[in-house]
Amino acid sequence: MSYLRGIAAIYWKDVLLEFRTRQSIGTMLVFCLTIVVIFNFVFEPGSEAVREVAPGILWSSFAFAGILGINRSFSFEIDRGGLQGLLLCPVERSTIYFAKVLGNLTLMLLVELVTLPIFAILYNLPTQINLPGLALALVLGTLGFAAVGSLLSALSANTRAREILLPVLLFPVSVPVLIAMVKSTGPLLAGRPFGEVAGWLRLLLGFDLLFLAISSIMFPYVVEE
Repeated sequence: MSYLRGIAAIYWKDVLLEFRTRQSIGTMLVFCLTIVVIFNFVFEPGSEAVREVAPGILWSSFAFAGILGINRSFSFEIDRGGLQGLLLCPVERSTIYFAKVLGNLTLMLLVELVTLPIFAILYNLPTQINLPGLALALVLGTLGFAAVGSLLSALSANTRAREILLPVLLFPVSVPVLIAMVKSTGPLLAGRPFGEVAGWLRLLLGFDLLFLAISSIMFPYVVEE
C-alpha cells in the first residue's frame, strides 16, 4: 500500500502543478491541432486517400505532441531541483517512474480526447467509428509510448541538448508501438469489427508490459547517474 501511495502522491503533485500552470497541455494541444489542420489542406476530406493516411496523421500528431509533455516531465524537476527531493524520499526509485508514466499518460490522453473529435470532423471520417475498440487502442498505444518516453526523458534531462536528444532516442525505440498503433487504428476508424485488430492490440499490450518491466528496472540506474 505504501508503494501505491507513493505513486499516487507524486502523480497528484504533477497533475496539480500542470493544471495550475497549463504549460505542457496547452503547448501539446496547440501543436497537435496544428498538424491536424495543416494536413487537412493536403487531402480532400472524405476521399479514399484520407482514409488510408488518417491513422498515420493522427498518431504522428499524438507522438510529436507527446514528446513535448514527456520531455518537460523531468526537465522541469531538474531545473527546479525537484528530482533531488524525490530521490531523497523514502520510496523505491521505480515509484517515481510509474508516477511519471501515469502523469504523461494522463496529459496525452486529454490531448487525444480533444483532438479526436476535431480530427473526425475535419477529415469527414465515417460515423460508424468503433469507439470502444478505438478507446482501447488509444490507451494501449499511449501507455507504451509514455512508458519508454518517461525513461528516456530521465536519461536525456541532464544533457544540454535534451530537446533534441529525446526524439532521437525515443522514435527508434518506439517504432514497434507506433506501427501497431497505426495498424490497429485504421480499421477501427473505418468501423471495422474488433476482431480484425485483436492481434495488433495484443501486440500493443505485450509491448506495454515489456517496456514497463524493463524501464522500471533501468530507471534507478538512470536517475543515479
